[in-house]
Amino acid sequence: MNRVIAIVVQPGVEFDHTQIIHYQPQAAKALSDWIKETPMVYEAHSTDYQTRQAYRALVRDHYAILKVGPALTFALREAIFALAQMENELVSPEQRSRVLEVIDEVMLNEPGYWKKYYRPTWSQAMVDIHFSLSDRIRYYWPHPRIRQSVEKLIANLNNVTLPLGLISQFMPVQFERLSEGVLTPTPHNLIIDKIQDVLRAYRFGCTPDVA
Repeated sequence: MNRVIAIVVQPGVEFDHTQIIHYQPQAAKALSDWIKETPMVYEAHSTDYQTRQAYRALVRDHYAILKVGPALTFALREAIFALAQMENELVSPEQRSRVLEVIDEVMLNEPGYWKKYYRPTWSQAMVDIHFSLSDRIRYYWPHPRIRQSVEKLIANLNNVTLPLGLISQFMPVQFERLSEGVLTPTPHNLIIDKIQDVLRAYRFGCTPDVA
């Protein structure tokens, strides 16, 4: 027992495919107060997609470990989808990666990671495949066909200049960071910075002196 440092709890934060339940400190007050009498801390489960201020409130209320998962891979998916739209504008059809088509083909042909989780009708399932907050796409990024198409996407965009207006259209936060001079417009950098948007929110919550 002396090796236990934390208790995993659910402080009223959750998400499903389309909705987010946000942290309400007063609703979790009894749980937050209980840990004060122990030498342990809480690990808050499913904190993905909370606001920066919610992360700070969770840490203040003794949820010292914030579990994150799909929010990071959801940001990766957003970045890949955005780059695919840029590719459609900049690369001739015969040279494109077809990454979005390949993702659909693979996931529909190999539905094991998503079928029992998503809605049953085809149109709803396609929305879930593409945009569910549960982000079941994350299990497919290592697939050889998808990996190859992502590599081709990045290679294609490395061979052209990414117009600032196009970046602003599909990745507006990254456009702001480019304008501030803290980011260079390569596909790899845009992907990493998009994922770091999520980590910056967690850093804000976990670091009281960060504005």
